[in-house]
Amino acid sequence: MKNRTLGKDGPAVGAVGLGCMSFAGFYGSTDEAESHRTLARAADLGVTHLDTSNVYGAGLSENVIGSFLRKNPHRFSIATKTGIVAGPPRSFNNSKEYMRNSLEESLRRLGVEHVDLFYVHRRDQDIPIEDVTGFMADFVAEGKIGGIGFSEIAPSSLRRAAKIHSVRAVQNEYSLWTRIPELGLIQTCAELGVTFVAFSPLARGMFSDEIPEPAAFTDNDFRRNNPRFNEPNFSYNRDAVQKFIDYSQSQGFHPASVALAWVLQQGDHIIAIPGTRTAKHLEQNALAGDLILTSEQLDVIEKILPAGFAHGFRYADKQLFGIEQYC
Repeated sequence: MKNRTLGKDGPAVGAVGLGCMSFAGFYGSTDEAESHRTLARAADLGVTHLDTSNVYGAGLSENVIGSFLRKNPHRFSIATKTGIVAGPPRSFNNSKEYMRNSLEESLRRLGVEHVDLFYVHRRDQDIPIEDVTGFMADFVAEGKIGGIGFSEIAPSSLRRAAKIHSVRAVQNEYSLWTRIPELGLIQTCAELGVTFVAFSPLARGMFSDEIPEPAAFTDNDFRRNNPRFNEPNFSYNRDAVQKFIDYSQSQGFHPASVALAWVLQQGDHIIAIPGTRTAKHLEQNALAGDLILTSEQLDVIEKILPAGFAHGFRYADKQLFGIEQYC
């Protein structure tokens, strides 16, 4: 697994990390034992960066990671998040007091005294981002966090934040079927020395050996209300993605490996954090850390899945709440 650096002065981590939202059952049921097997295999494969949040299962994901760390000597680079108040109704709070309390609770659940990266999960628009960055900078000075991160922000907001304190990472959805960050965010991160962290790089399970069937989604599966998984959009998307799957397999690769390799080749400052509940899928993901696609392969992929091919927006209107949009 090739390594990349988090920000200008952060730790070296595997280019492919592990998104741990699925440990909380967002994409189907799981249990702690299965999650622990996945974490153990991650350590073996060089998947060293774990991404979680205080709201993933109301702390469940952090608890699962913490219970693993207490039993195992593996050293992971850990990122967690704050800023979302689950509700109902859902809201956002970026006050220093709220974020400090969230951080202390996350550290307790994880069983650590420090995390390498602490994100503002969603911006509270009532507090200037300059002030929020200052609050986070105090946590850095106290040794509680290694670096500051933001999730789902616009390039303009990143520039404002970076004037106050260096930002280690920005996390946004990015994949072959969600390419909005190419409209300035990836470039701004490169300019400022910020790592771009691509979440959902496998299109929420679409770039798998077998395309998921929406009829099988559980009631609490995030995708049930996602426009791209509802008809008629899903049928169009399935047909397009199947061609990509067929091509990947014709090249001797799993589609997940190819999709992740594509993301990583969009910039040396990019890492990907696909989520999975199983060691089997993790192994396919990890292969992307050493896979270099040829210019010919990249050209074919671009023809199969050109920018903007996906039918339906990446979120439903309710799911867009709190996300900074830009063009």
